[in-house]
Amino acid sequence: MPTDPSATDTLERCIAAAQGEACRHAFTLTTFDAAREQARAAAPGSPLAGRALSIKDLFDVAGQRSAAASRVLADAPPAAADCPAVARLRAAGAAFVGRTNMSEFAFSGVGINPHHGTPANVATAALDATPRIPGGSTSGGAVSVAAGAAWAALGSDTGGSIRIPAALHGLVGFKNTARLVPTEGAIPLSTTLDTVCAITRSVRDAVLMHEVLAARTVALARKPLAALRFGVPSTLMLDGLEPAVAAAFQRALAALRDAGARVDKIVLPTLAELAALNAAGGFPAAESWAWHRRHLAAKAGLYDPRVALRIRRGEAMSAADYVELVWARRDWIARTEAAMAGFDAMLSPTVPLLAAPIAPLLSDDAAFFAVNGALLRNPSVINFLDGCALSLPCQGAGEMPVGLMVWSSALRDDAVLDASLAIEAALSTKRG
Repeated sequence: MPTDPSATDTLERCIAAAQGEACRHAFTLTTFDAAREQARAAAPGSPLAGRALSIKDLFDVAGQRSAAASRVLADAPPAAADCPAVARLRAAGAAFVGRTNMSEFAFSGVGINPHHGTPANVATAALDATPRIPGGSTSGGAVSVAAGAAWAALGSDTGGSIRIPAALHGLVGFKNTARLVPTEGAIPLSTTLDTVCAITRSVRDAVLMHEVLAARTVALARKPLAALRFGVPSTLMLDGLEPAVAAAFQRALAALRDAGARVDKIVLPTLAELAALNAAGGFPAAESWAWHRRHLAAKAGLYDPRVALRIRRGEAMSAADYVELVWARRDWIARTEAAMAGFDAMLSPTVPLLAAPIAPLLSDDAAFFAVNGALLRNPSVINFLDGCALSLPCQGAGEMPVGLMVWSSALRDDAVLDASLAIEAALSTKRG
């Protein structure tokens, strides 16, 4: 059957955008001819039907090298087969326009990469001439979607790596419950926390991408806002907000209340325990050290020093430390879920900051780690909870992007997506 001309035109526009200046440093590999072939081969009516997708450079795609935007794996053999997530997207008719840049080995929420360059934030470029961070670790994925080079971006989220760049770009990033999508065939950061998920432009598209990736149908109750009760945790999540973030968040809450939602400020004291629980580096340090220690022994000089520093924190963790963390997390999840009972979802700012300028962070380690820690603070709560969360834009017209995070506990994905659809509609109406 001939390819739908409108779909062909859309794909060609995406390819043109991928070659534009906005996508400079966004891709580590482009595969435009293959994307055209995939679009032609897509079955009519397939869920993704020739839509352009970008793939984060840690997922196996048959015949391509998975390098996690590092030099360490530059000589790794090409993948023999698609990983499960990529295979599901391919079977759904996706057209892969390329592999996207990222924080090396997914170990940063900032998005800076010293090997392939750092893609500048596309959304802020229209508002401010200062090149600003894209957010990480799915930096190139967010840029590809914001620039129109991809309809959606396949990425990963271990402590916010989907939601941070989505928030800083005014996009939608959905982190599903980790167990719902296979992680096989993806270079791991933390096998406990890693989640395979996507960045999109809308909640509706996030639902579709999740259905394909998780091979399940989302059950949407279509609850109106007047039937929903949200909790706004005051512990940790509201600390140190930049004024523009605080203002956008409060306006969003007011809009939801105006639409009939019940929005209650609550205390979640367990959130104050997280810094102490993860003081030694947490699961990412221990589990990345297990994977990287042989590479570090042979090729330490090829690593981004900031990434190597964080991985090496795992070297000092004992087996007993790790087991105690597993036990402590189990207890923490049970107490946190109990405190969240009775709410349809929690609401928080996705990150407390606007996108920071790139230049000062390139050479100043203290500034880099301060920004990185601030960006990871809120979204990483949900990974430790083994929960699900969606970031959607809540800034006003002409303002820097700000993310509103809708979140809940494990396997509450459909409730979070349902609530997010209603929230998105209310905020879109308010923005006019």
